[in-house]
Amino acid sequence: MEVYNAPPARRAATDAEPLGGRGGLGLVGLAERTEAVGGTLHASRAEDGGVAADGGVSVAGGCDRIARMTDASDGAGVGGSARRIRVLIADDQEMVRTGFRLILQLQPDIEVVGEAADGAECVELARRLRPDVCLVDIRMPKLDGLEVTRLLAGPKAVDPLRVVVVTTFDQDDYVYGALYGGACGFLLKDAGPGLLVEAVRAASRGDALVSPAVTVRLLERIGEQRPAAEAARRAEVSSSPLTGRELDVVRLVADGRTNQEICDELFVSLSTVKTHMASIQGKLKLRNRVEIAAWAWRCGVVGDR
Repeated sequence: MEVYNAPPARRAATDAEPLGGRGGLGLVGLAERTEAVGGTLHASRAEDGGVAADGGVSVAGGCDRIARMTDASDGAGVGGSARRIRVLIADDQEMVRTGFRLILQLQPDIEVVGEAADGAECVELARRLRPDVCLVDIRMPKLDGLEVTRLLAGPKAVDPLRVVVVTTFDQDDYVYGALYGGACGFLLKDAGPGLLVEAVRAASRGDALVSPAVTVRLLERIGEQRPAAEAARRAEVSSSPLTGRELDVVRLVADGRTNQEICDELFVSLSTVKTHMASIQGKLKLRNRVEIAAWAWRCGVVGDR
């Protein structure tokens, strides 16, 4: 487990390229995000040819600025509960872990309880610390994010944890595998701080948040890769115990709508949508809205009316 407020991080020069480009969570993006909350992040050439980076954030006013950047779903407030959400961050790039930690620890309802630089360390820390949410990179040494997800959140996990997988825009194959491995959320590395915070909050509630840029692409592939014939897919839907209204909710979930957006579309209350969601999960034996969306795309429900 890493000690926080550690000395400036140093990485090889080849690892210092931005991960997500301008506005993302690489060096360039982290500097911009840190400035947005009143802090600084500096990178300079080290004597050994690598890159040295350090920075800081003034806590005064920082929480308010980050809070304004978030878009809370279903009315979840920043300070809605006295108990804070405990998060474990796993990424082999120290600068990414630092950026995630700076963003998350400015939230009054979130605390980072540990960091892991590889998949094996992530599994060990997760089983020992039992965090509410594990933020896991797809590509890590020793164990990749897919295996970590299966071990911590998969069907064979004895006491499954909530895992949010971190990926890049062109890694849909990895995320596709993570979906069936038990992940309850997907986040692109070029996502803003608001999406990072809300992905953690959603996972802690047992909900899910998927980066909009990857959702439809990913789920369309699930539908395309289904080996069964169209008739078989429709037979699965027709034999399902879902009501017509529940199928409407399923379609909207598969389209990436939030609960509030489903309310607006169907002209029902938020509590009604949540009741439908619970009923759908119970009838289909699914764990979260990501699996609901996957079922919808696999069975060809999306687009049906």
